[in-house]
Amino acid sequence: MTDQILTLKEVAAYLKLTEKTAYRLAADKKLPGFKVGGSWRFKSSDLEAWIENQKDKE
Repeated sequence: MTDQILTLKEVAAYLKLTEKTAYRLAADKKLPGFKVGGSWRFKSSDLEAWIENQKDKE
């Protein structure tokens, strides 16, 4: 397993968002994530694919 798992705080910093915005996007299923024990987690490869998809929409 080489896929890095990121926390909500790490994703927010990576995307240069507030934690509240990152949480809202994840809760609205606009950001690819999953919950572990009530806390959001994100696979780095899923985030990279999501970013590429967002670039294609422009």
